[in-house]
Amino acid sequence: MRSSIWLAAAVGSATTLALATIEAVGNKFFTKDGAQFFIKGIAYQLVPDDPLIDTEQCTRDATLMKTLGANTLRVYHVDADGDHDGCMSAFADAGIYLMIDMDTFSTYILAENLYWNQTQLDHYSKVMDAFQGYDNLLGLFVGNEIITTNNQSLAAPFIKAAVRDLKAYRNSKGYREIPIGYSAADIAELRPMLQNYLTCGGNASENVDFFGLNSYEWCDPATYQNSGYANLQADTADFPVPIFFSETGCIKPGPRLFQDQTAIFGPEMVNDWSGAIIYEWIQEANEYGLISYGPAVAATATGENIDGGYTRKGTPTPKSPDFTNLQSQWATITPTGVAKSAYDAKSVSTRECPKSTAGGWLVDGNVALPSLGATFTGSSYSAVPSATGTGTAAEPSSTKNAVSGSREVTGMAAGLASVMIVFTFWL
Repeated sequence: MRSSIWLAAAVGSATTLALATIEAVGNKFFTKDGAQFFIKGIAYQLVPDDPLIDTEQCTRDATLMKTLGANTLRVYHVDADGDHDGCMSAFADAGIYLMIDMDTFSTYILAENLYWNQTQLDHYSKVMDAFQGYDNLLGLFVGNEIITTNNQSLAAPFIKAAVRDLKAYRNSKGYREIPIGYSAADIAELRPMLQNYLTCGGNASENVDFFGLNSYEWCDPATYQNSGYANLQADTADFPVPIFFSETGCIKPGPRLFQDQTAIFGPEMVNDWSGAIIYEWIQEANEYGLISYGPAVAATATGENIDGGYTRKGTPTPKSPDFTNLQSQWATITPTGVAKSAYDAKSVSTRECPKSTAGGWLVDGNVALPSLGATFTGSSYSAVPSATGTGTAAEPSSTKNAVSGSREVTGMAAGLASVMIVFTFWL
């Protein structure tokens, strides 16, 4: 049943135990029994709308994922009205947690046309409602790569406003404190400021519970120093919330050796980073897949379970040598971390809110957040009540890879680079 998914304690044993829920404390994840949790994850989006409604396929995949050594999946799109009991149970049986994006194809926060309204909040809340009862729900994302260029930083207060309202909703419903966070693009000019801004100000009700980074800096063969990971670590030492790679796994020049996993879980980074999610499970045209469900066919081919030339259902077959390489890396990585009882969360503290810079960070300090219903007018944020209570902004044009979850949008007008943030509200 949804409220308590059961996991066999041992093969052949009649005893079952609930899969331990996970919480964010300081800059670490802990299971409810007090053990630190490290993410060994896979991005999982077989079909555009929801891969978590096909119990048969989830069961097949979960078996192989357990062999791989995965303990976490990231899913970019779900249908809140779907029946997820079978898939969530199959993954729980394999010891696998889920991190789920709450936005939908029509409710993204888009940097080129900024607004945060009741319609978006309702959609995101509905996803939370659908999954909050599963013990193996690790966390929820309010967005993925909303800021994709160095002139889009004015979207950051809208991200934080979404976190604020979804935390308030979570608490009002009496749900457990499911971690709520954000998945960021790796933009060198903005990354340090964005991660600091989303955790600054000292108000836990507005700050993210975790920060995910989509980074493909480490391309084998590489080292901790020349890959750029040393710079990432310098920016995140003693970070106030869990930080991890929400996407990683560079494929150039190939094959992938996944040697970055040794650094992420090794002495250089393990005290500050909580693991990594490898992009991605299924082989597609981008060639990032770890498995395939059959040989590629013509991109124009049609038929049951075929999309874009790739079969999206069946028996998963490991892609060589990527699957084995990752399996070998994870098999040798067993960080123990620190017990919650021995961890002092006060050893990390909130970050200082960054000032605006000439390099593109336009949010000057700890600005007041947009209210529900606010839109960005080009020179200010405004909240104008409407008859529907959902704001008046129209959806911008955008394109989205429906299967993988990667998004491409046009940037804000160049004039925004000189905009000062002003908050104007009409009541």
